[in-house]
This record gives sequence, C-alpha cells and structure tokens, in this order.
Amino acid sequence: MKDRINWGVVGTGGITRRFSKGLQAVEGAHLYAAASRTGEKAEAFAAEFGCPRAYGDYRAMLEDPAVDVVYIGTPHVTHKEIAIHAFRAKKAVLCEKPVSINAAELSAMIAEARANKVFFMEAMWTRFVPALRKVKEWIDSGIIGDIKIVQANFCFSVPFNPQSRIYNIDLGGGALLDAGVYPLSLASLVFGGKRPEALSSMMYRGTTGVDEEVSVLLSYGGPRMACLSAAVSAACVNDGWIYGTEGHIHLPDFVFSHRADLHRNGRYIHHCEPEFVSNGYNYEVQEVMNCLREGKLESGIMGLAESLVIMETMDRVRAQNGFRYPGES
Repeated sequence: MKDRINWGVVGTGGITRRFSKGLQAVEGAHLYAAASRTGEKAEAFAAEFGCPRAYGDYRAMLEDPAVDVVYIGTPHVTHKEIAIHAFRAKKAVLCEKPVSINAAELSAMIAEARANKVFFMEAMWTRFVPALRKVKEWIDSGIIGDIKIVQANFCFSVPFNPQSRIYNIDLGGGALLDAGVYPLSLASLVFGGKRPEALSSMMYRGTTGVDEEVSVLLSYGGPRMACLSAAVSAACVNDGWIYGTEGHIHLPDFVFSHRADLHRNGRYIHHCEPEFVSNGYNYEVQEVMNCLREGKLESGIMGLAESLVIMETMDRVRAQNGFRYPGES
C-alpha cells in the first residue's frame, strides 16, 4: 500500500464532517473525493474540505481508480447497499455505526467483503481513542480482578421532529441503534466480544414508532452482567463504570473517552487523561490505514465477528419488544 492513502466519503452530513476533520489530522490520509445525493452538495463539501473530486452519485465515485478506501456516513438504512457496491468495486470500507439495520444485513456485507478480499470495519471510533485503549490494558492485566458488572448510559434529548433521522422509522431511527450501540460496545469490549447468554430489556416507543428509550440487562455467564441504557428523549449522566472483585474503573462521559480513573481496593490510584489529538475520529482512520498497509482484511481491535455479535444482540432486544423496521421479515 502506498504512503498516501486516498479516502472517498459517501454522505456529507454532520457525522461525515466530523469524520473528515479527524481524517485531516492523520499523516498520509488524503481526503480525495466526496459523494452526495446531489452534485451541488458534494461540490460544496469538497470546497470546504479541500478534496479534489466531487460526485453527485456514489457509484461514480466508486469507479474512480484513485479511491483506496471509502467511508460511509449516510443513514444506516443505506449502509448495506453502498457497502456492497464498494466491495464489488474492490474498495476497502469503513462504515459508520451502527454498521447495518440488523444482523442479516451485516452477514451479507461481511460475506461480500470476504468474497472480494477487501478490508471492512465498523466505525466504532471510541474503540481507538487512547483512554479506552488504556482501559483495555487495565482489564487485560487483571488489576481490578474478575470483572463482574458493567454499567453505562448514552442518553441525550433531541427536539421532536418526526421527519428527522432520529425519529423517522423509515430511516432506521431510535435510541437503540443510534445510541445504544455505544454502551453495548463497551460491555462487549469488557467481556471479550462474547455473545450474551441471556438478556432482558424494556423499551418505550413514541408516536413515530421508534424506540425513544431502552434499557438492557445482559448476562455474560455466571456473575458477569451489564446494565445499559440509551435514549434520544432524556438527558442523563453518560458515564461508564466497570466493576471487578478488586476495584473499579470510571469513564466519565464514556462515549467521548477523554479520561479514565482507576480505583483499587477502595483507593483512587490512577488518573488517565492522555493527549487527545483532533476530535478523536483520527484514531479509527489510523487503524484502517495501518491495516491496509499490513494487508489485513479486518481490524484486530474492532473485528467483524464482534460487530456481528453486537448487531445480533440489538436484534434480540428489538425482537423482545416487538420492534421491526419497515421491510424487515
């Protein structure tokens, strides 16, 4: 793989803008092309971020031989279609979370990536920030003993607009997929990517049919449990807590993971607040580029099997609450 890696982005909304800002902080990463629903939107984005190519159709961008890797930042209901076109064009893909609507979609995406022998990763950006990497080191070292309980919330309050992506069932709206994927990913990180043995959940669905609030209790076998909540209509304290037999780890505002505090035997022993470069999205960009240069087809930090387990878990939560998106069987 060449020293400079050309990125193409699909979608020019808020998440893609944050991603592109992070990308520009990574040495060797070149924001080469942008695709949107209209040429005008793509051109405006390209002018703002200084990328030389703009396309009003993502398929045209995928035909550009100079594009090495594609970031997909469109609503999740579109991820599968765009990703499969990218795989068939032999493009590596970083796909924004949630990577799909359900596990069946993700399974099809993984099969296509493997059939075409191209790199594929879910863009769970928090997995790669320095503080969370340190937390993973602490867990693996056994410093807080056997992990027993994970608690985490990711809740925010979005003004009600039935046409917005968050509240629109046709766009895959709701708290679980948009916000709940973060605490589920934290629990998965702590418990080694294992599939929960049992789960119990409650969900409140609002007037547009999407889940506005959801709480999930997971069992990972024996005494290992996770208690997680997500909401798009409630403002909460969004901290993460990891409790072991000999101590605990506190992650204030855990989704953004700027810091982590380690407590052992009732004593505060370490505060970790490493340098946080750019806006944090740069760390997942660096991981993708490292993998491409090493010829890997998936990440060892955020692997496809784990993304599939998390998606299957969200399927189970929705099934338990009788929630399907339009078009699901």
